Amino acid sequence: MSTRLVVIAKSPQPGRSKTRLMPPCDPPQAARLAEAALRDTLEAVAATPCEERLIALSGPPGDWLPGGFRIVDQGEGALDRRLAHVFSRCNGPTLLIGMDTPQVGPWLLEGAISSLEAPGTDAVLGHAEDGGYWAIGLRRPDPRAFVGVPMSVAETGARQEAALLALGLRLGLLPTLRDVDLIGDARAVAALTPGGGFARALDEVESELCVS
Repeated sequence: MSTRLVVIAKSPQPGRSKTRLMPPCDPPQAARLAEAALRDTLEAVAATPCEERLIALSGPPGDWLPGGFRIVDQGEGALDRRLAHVFSRCNGPTLLIGMDTPQVGPWLLEGAISSLEAPGTDAVLGHAEDGGYWAIGLRRPDPRAFVGVPMSVAETGARQEAALLALGLRLGLLPTLRDVDLIGDARAVAALTPGGGFARALDEVESELCVS
């Protein structure tokens, strides 16, 4: 496939990762869940046929990063400007996902790529249940699609969709997913993939919470 896959991620570090899981988690436990989510996401991307695999990373890489990924910087500023920066570094069809949906599998990513490459489609967007979005793809990357879109608010997904349509892009919508913000989200997402690394990490953390 001719589409490039990009994961935008923050290096899992106690006190900086998944802070909305605290409480009930402590900083190291929240960071372990963030790392597990990132590992599952990268594993899914690694198993998906695509033109190239990138990680737009904030922070240092760790042993959670598999081979076959090119590291690019996110740039500076708010998330809308960092997304614009990442897409400005890409040529040709590009699909970007976050690290908060570890239930994403290769079948879902392949479907998203097929939607982006379908005739009559210029962009794809996967909304999240909390009002954000988990994936965005552009057949011809255009940084204008992001600048000024408010991020991490209840209407982020709707505003991003409006921005794409305002550019005259023909938009395809991907399945809506739940991402991991709060502990209830973590439990619901883990239940979707009980054999995955994120589910195992959550089981371990839950056991520690019960003991404490």
